[in-house]
Amino acid sequence: MAEKRDYYEVLGVDRSATDQQISEAYRTLALKYHPDRNPGDDEAVSHFKEAAEAFEVLSSAEKRARYDRYGHAGIDGPGGGSPHFHDVGDIFEAFGDIFGFGDLFGGRTGGRRRVRRGADVRCQVILDLFEAAHGTSKVVHFERHERCGTCSGTGAKPGTQSESCPYCGGKGRVVQSTGIFSLQTTCPSCHGSGSIIRDPCRDCQGSGFVPKRVSRKVNIPAGVDDQTQLRLQGEGQPNPNGGPPGDCYCFVRVKEHPLFQREGKHLVCQVPISYSQAALGARIEVPTLDGPEQIEIAPGTQSGDVFKLKGRGMPDPRFRSRGDLLVQVHVEVPKKLAAEHEEIIRKLAEIENTHVSPRRKSFFEQVKEYFRSE
Repeated sequence: MAEKRDYYEVLGVDRSATDQQISEAYRTLALKYHPDRNPGDDEAVSHFKEAAEAFEVLSSAEKRARYDRYGHAGIDGPGGGSPHFHDVGDIFEAFGDIFGFGDLFGGRTGGRRRVRRGADVRCQVILDLFEAAHGTSKVVHFERHERCGTCSGTGAKPGTQSESCPYCGGKGRVVQSTGIFSLQTTCPSCHGSGSIIRDPCRDCQGSGFVPKRVSRKVNIPAGVDDQTQLRLQGEGQPNPNGGPPGDCYCFVRVKEHPLFQREGKHLVCQVPISYSQAALGARIEVPTLDGPEQIEIAPGTQSGDVFKLKGRGMPDPRFRSRGDLLVQVHVEVPKKLAAEHEEIIRKLAEIENTHVSPRRKSFFEQVKEYFRSE
């Protein structure tokens, strides 16, 4: 892979260049290497993309400062904001409205106009841990716009129709000449549609679309985590210009569980055990997502020790495997002891030669001793 050239070198400007100088340099290169001016010239397309990448970084104060300090390494890493243009159409979409060169040569590459998608919408689905572990189906509800049935999406009152915009002549864009350059901008009168509506539809107020609440069934795979995004393709906002609709992104929220804590694909369960179980060993029953299961507690187990139940955690939807259930035991000290228990523990303390607090006398025992002393 060829090493990237310095962005200032690409645009032919000094490192101290102003924002205006950077913009002018980029416009000059964009016009020079525009694909419609250089049909079939792959090298020109390469220069066109290189200039757009350099401008995308140097026109941003934050990215430029990071680039000046760290070079390409400062913007190529995760979160660095390195530009990614898959084709020249991406460049037209990013910068065409700024400089007007997107439509300067017909507004298309390869004879086709770039079509934008409709806007995306979002919704939320709430699951418990059991549903997240085994997968489920849920019905979600969200708002989007649909074509107005009264005017069939024209925006005009039934019996009337839209008219060609007199300001831009129906083109949707206007050209402003500034010296040797011509700058194309969206028509301020029709907002780019090329037409105006004199008598708008009452139901949609001339937009051609009305809001609607939509319900859709979502299949949720086993193992989804909190804040997972599921895409419902084509369920977003429609495109008023006839392009494809946007998507609906369903955000998954997994509720906290009273027994299990999730750590990625693993589950952690805190289980209390008694001192005798920890010292002598025991067989105890613990909860799992698939039902109760017994585990062996070895003699001499310490508080905080972890016992692993392999494959009893959460499924991993990417690798078709399951995590583990980590059972962490804690030795529980009783707050109140029966007399028999207290006597046994005091004998154990004598054997271990351990200093313990003296036995607390009851209130009535203290009263008897008081009167005897009197």
